[in-house]
Amino acid sequence: MNSSKMRMIIAIVRDVDGESVLQALLKEDFRVTRIASSGGFLRRGHATLLVGAESTQVPRVIQLIRSNSAPGVDPGIKRATVFVLKVDQFEQID
Repeated sequence: MNSSKMRMIIAIVRDVDGESVLQALLKEDFRVTRIASSGGFLRRGHATLLVGAESTQVPRVIQLIRSNSAPGVDPGIKRATVFVLKVDQFEQID
């Protein structure tokens, strides 16, 4: 793959949404790694999802995260925080 078009998407979602977001991404054949994490003011549980995708697929990944995260009940609590990073090098090692 051409690394210049690859992106690493880091999505930090609420723990309660982690599984539904993960399954939605896997259903559309995105490769996802889930890492348990915590943070923020109240140290609530989160799932950090690492997704490798082509730059053209980034909007779809973000849309899947948005549509598979339940709206927050607490004011000020976000459903997800998403970072999109350019990938300088990408290799899969057998």
